[in-house]
Amino acid sequence: MSFLDTMVNAIPVAPLKVCALPGCEDKAKNIENYLVDLQSRLLEKRPASELNLHYNTDSFIIDCECPRFGSGEAKGIIKQSVRGADLYILADVCNYSVKYKMHGFENRLSPDDHFQNLKRIIAACMGKAHRINVVMPFLYESRQHKRSGRESLDSALALKELTDMGVSNIITFDTHDPKIVNAVPLHGFDNFYPSYQFCQALFKRVPDLKVDSEHLMTISPDEGAMSRAKYFANILGVDMGMFYKRRDYSRVVNGKNPIVAHEFLGASLKDKDVIVLDDMIASGESMLHVAAQLKDRGARRVFVCTTFGLFTEGLEAFDKYYEDGLFDLIITTDLTYQSPDLLSRPWYESAKLDKYIANIIYATNHDVSLEPIIDNTSKINGLLKRYHNA
Repeated sequence: MSFLDTMVNAIPVAPLKVCALPGCEDKAKNIENYLVDLQSRLLEKRPASELNLHYNTDSFIIDCECPRFGSGEAKGIIKQSVRGADLYILADVCNYSVKYKMHGFENRLSPDDHFQNLKRIIAACMGKAHRINVVMPFLYESRQHKRSGRESLDSALALKELTDMGVSNIITFDTHDPKIVNAVPLHGFDNFYPSYQFCQALFKRVPDLKVDSEHLMTISPDEGAMSRAKYFANILGVDMGMFYKRRDYSRVVNGKNPIVAHEFLGASLKDKDVIVLDDMIASGESMLHVAAQLKDRGARRVFVCTTFGLFTEGLEAFDKYYEDGLFDLIITTDLTYQSPDLLSRPWYESAKLDKYIANIIYATNHDVSLEPIIDNTSKINGLLKRYHNA
């Protein structure tokens, strides 16, 4: 049964509305275009339904803003009614391109600022929306998900704060530790993975990739990414290898324990293409070190696939490693802000997920199973079949 067929007889929870926080305006517009297309295709399947009269619309986006005073303080404003709406608020907490003035100085919004804006917009709804859903691809403070000493549990606190404010569902992607759902066990928490979109982008960019155990291997850059590498190895029918990070826990450099060495566990990489899989690239130091070691071990080509590309220390190191032939391609999703400089790099490819998000929102609004959407295995198998037959 197709995705749309599952919704033919489904009734929306309430009229669907989308609210884009600062920095998400373009993404919201793209998602809206897919929503309009989904709606028109669904209405064709049920032309005689009264739902067509009540839920047919050309625009899903609610106008909102978070203006700031000269002191740096802000407020949230919703300029249209959300009474009775099934509201989806888009938040990109890693979008550092949004700026504001404070005491004459120009500042960029930090993740904390984006999260405060999210709470402001929720507060501006004044409890009038039928249901509030937060679409936060990069889960706020997800890297601070566990306590190892006298530390704050920021991610759990943030989720608890959102649910206490009336948020019913939180939609996120490839969160750093899926067990964070235990912080809000009685509320909706959906964690999605862009596995299919990675394969799409990789096959499009590398048409001569040979997907078999003799020519390809998946790599986990550390023990935390084992499940990703294992999944891809199984679905592609190839071997897997992994690195173990040895850190110096007696020192802290730039907020983290420095890596002493990467120890490799796996079969020979001689003349094989390798796909390195992880949840994010932050500074990229660790990933670049892994890529260099893979080349030293005889890898033919190195492709890196990570959900979030933050590139917190710039792109210069990646340019140098690419020029030196130490990696061939980096694929990250468009779930977080991508700078024009990044998009212009010859070594970069973006995996598009706006359509995926639109499908998730539309299915959630109709209260139908998300299984046809999240079944990456069937979709990748179909993609592999088309790729091999091309």
